[in-house]
Amino acid sequence: MSRFGMLSLIALVLGLLPHLQAAAPPTPPSELNDYIAKKDDSFRWKFLNKLDTPLGTIYTLEMTSQKWQGIVWKHDLQVFVPKDAKPRSTMVLYNTGGKPNPGDTLLGISIAKKIGAPIAFQYGLPNQPIDGKKEDDLIAETFVKYIETKDPSWPLLFPMAKSIVKGMDALQAFAKEEWKFEIKDFVVTGASKRGWTSWMTAASGDKRVKAIVPMVIDMLNFPQQMPHQVKSYGQYSTMIQDYTKRGLLKPERDATAEKLWRMVDPYSYRGVVKQPKLIVNGTNDPYWSQDALNLYWDDLQGDKWVLYVPNAGHGLDQAKEDGVKSRERALNTLSAFARCMIDDKPFPTPTWKNDTAGSTECVKIDGGKDVKKIRMWEASSSTRDFRKSSWKESELKLEETCTTMELLAPKTGYRALFAECEYQMDDLTFTLSTQIKILPEKK
Repeated sequence: MSRFGMLSLIALVLGLLPHLQAAAPPTPPSELNDYIAKKDDSFRWKFLNKLDTPLGTIYTLEMTSQKWQGIVWKHDLQVFVPKDAKPRSTMVLYNTGGKPNPGDTLLGISIAKKIGAPIAFQYGLPNQPIDGKKEDDLIAETFVKYIETKDPSWPLLFPMAKSIVKGMDALQAFAKEEWKFEIKDFVVTGASKRGWTSWMTAASGDKRVKAIVPMVIDMLNFPQQMPHQVKSYGQYSTMIQDYTKRGLLKPERDATAEKLWRMVDPYSYRGVVKQPKLIVNGTNDPYWSQDALNLYWDDLQGDKWVLYVPNAGHGLDQAKEDGVKSRERALNTLSAFARCMIDDKPFPTPTWKNDTAGSTECVKIDGGKDVKKIRMWEASSSTRDFRKSSWKESELKLEETCTTMELLAPKTGYRALFAECEYQMDDLTFTLSTQIKILPEKK
């Protein structure tokens, strides 16, 4: 090759390098951190009571996290300590709405027992109602207020995340006072908009967030999610009508609306959220398209896992063939993950990749040395909408290296499938999943 030809080849390779390398995550918006860092003298907490039960001890605290838009935010905090458990330097912090109630008390005790360590529930996220509005209707209202005023303190996810930051402050102070013990970090979790809050708390960059478990909030990479949902359902899900009726999802969003969605989309902070993350979804969740994860999974930074609960909706209650509904699949995997984060032990990490077996496309799954079983779950639909489909399981042959799941297109309509790896951790049987694949009929 001539010297000129060699130089041309080198120039070509160097020119291609930027395209061959993965694009670096963008610089995240600053408004979230600006809001959390803003001085606010409202923060305070106090001990209310201690209740000893046959299952363990329940401590109740009261906290004021901040003053937002002239409204003082108050929260109840409950710490559940299972019988014979000792404080640990890592604590699970589950964020939810409302106030303490028998259902959440039972859930808190149950999770703490499965984990074998103290955990905390923080209530009142968000404080509501405000002007008669609650939940998504309230969040949508604050989004509209931002668009009208351009005041970056309006989006409700910001005070929700700040309340978790202040909750960590209160729990650390409580542990020093009550137990003479230092809590160093937290596994932050919650469901739906509280799962969204878990993402945003990690996005704040607070080093105390050791890991997150966002549940049923499958909406990252918003600019692609909404068109994909319309492609899947033929329209936006009625479950997000609080946003559609306010015009927040219209394709022709102006610059202010675009900035708003960048500010509240956890995908914008993917370069910051490098903590271990366990994403928990229901296969029949009516809020999001079934394969929504595929629009952001590859771009997430750090260790990551996903659990799909088959035949479960937004509440993660799996409907069994006998008609019984159970959250055990979600709770067991959450608890196993929390044990590993608390004990600084590795969590089983299945891997998968597309491949070809002869003339058949397939997914090769490596469940790791501890995997006990690998199953395939599949569902059928006449369209890409699987919200009301029934998912059926079949066990795959466990191979020494990689287990094969064939991707067989349906004769008509669409077929959705994913693989599930089963593991055992002492008394806990838990599962982890692959991504969902949706296959159209073969033409």
